[in-house]
Amino acid sequence: MLILVANLGSTSFKYRLFDMTDERCLARGAVDRIGESESSCSVEIGDWTEERTMTVPDHGVAVAACLEQLTDAEHGVLKDASEVAAIGFKAVHGGRISGVFQVNDDVLDAMAEMNAAAPAHNPPYIAAMKTLRERFPDLPLVAAFETDFHQTIPASRKEYAIPREWADGLHIRKWGFHGASHRFIATRSAELLGLEDARVISCHLGGSSSVTAIQSGKSVLTTMGMTPQTGLPQNNRVGDFDPFALPLIMNETGMTLEEVLAELASRGGLLGLSGKSADCRDLEEAAAEGDEGSQLALDVYVQEIRRHLGGMIVAMGGVDAIVFTGGIGEKGADIREGVCRGLQELGIAIDDKANQSLRDEGTFHSDDSRTQLWVIPTNEELIVARQTTAVLNQKA
Repeated sequence: MLILVANLGSTSFKYRLFDMTDERCLARGAVDRIGESESSCSVEIGDWTEERTMTVPDHGVAVAACLEQLTDAEHGVLKDASEVAAIGFKAVHGGRISGVFQVNDDVLDAMAEMNAAAPAHNPPYIAAMKTLRERFPDLPLVAAFETDFHQTIPASRKEYAIPREWADGLHIRKWGFHGASHRFIATRSAELLGLEDARVISCHLGGSSSVTAIQSGKSVLTTMGMTPQTGLPQNNRVGDFDPFALPLIMNETGMTLEEVLAELASRGGLLGLSGKSADCRDLEEAAAEGDEGSQLALDVYVQEIRRHLGGMIVAMGGVDAIVFTGGIGEKGADIREGVCRGLQELGIAIDDKANQSLRDEGTFHSDDSRTQLWVIPTNEELIVARQTTAVLNQKA
């Protein structure tokens, strides 16, 4: 069974094609600047790569361009586009529905109800799904919601202290996100540790970051709440923020609520703290040259990770492994060192040399550390491919 996994942005379409008989990734590619006068299309199939420009007005045309590359007579891996069994989407917020579903009108309606909670994610997914249903009516579309992995979190850790009717009627609770990534880490870490009941803290650190406590393969606590805007400081999103500061900002600046929220979602986080960049690499370089704002941004980011780390260790009564994944988690040796520094009393001890030299999956804890420290590259697309396959098999 061949599954195409799609990761959408408002003007982008990234994909991977999996053969689920052995879970091999047969191809990957991307279409950028959708809707502009000139879009770029790239594909990688084995040793063959191609980049070209064309006009791509919408996501439906982007998928058609992708399928054209995959069926290329000389280099393609498909004889015909009909070989693709389904397209799986790493969907974000479904509110009243959380799981894995074949896309229908009710799924699209549920996503639309959460547009205000996920304004950067839900609208482009909804638009793309509607376009693809029209252009490819016989091709099943499957939405794998990021909130699904966190459904096992106990109520005491996912409810806000708000009026009951808001929680029940408006679906306001700590939903959690990055579910595909944390699910992959849960599966892979259990394999590496040889423990089905392992207590693992998964640190997905990148442009968007979250930390999740995993016990016996299940999410039991996570940092993101009602929306992907919350939790740790993000690259340009605020993270946790006191809502009672909003009236003050509005009164002093004359901005509307919508304008303030837009600023917090685009000029907050590491960008807001530093005043320079949302990229940790830029911040580390600037901090090394003495820029105080950049150093502050890095310090706040690390301290917030450590704050949640401590709470998760208490929640699980200890920790067997801490895993770092995502672009920063996998490549940011200094961030990893900052998170793990000075925690020997908690049984967490780092091997500095191993940490600095680690380039792929592997450990960087010292010999006397009771807690294992890992870097594990995530594979969100494979998780979505597995979930999509399971939905198709249920309907077979």
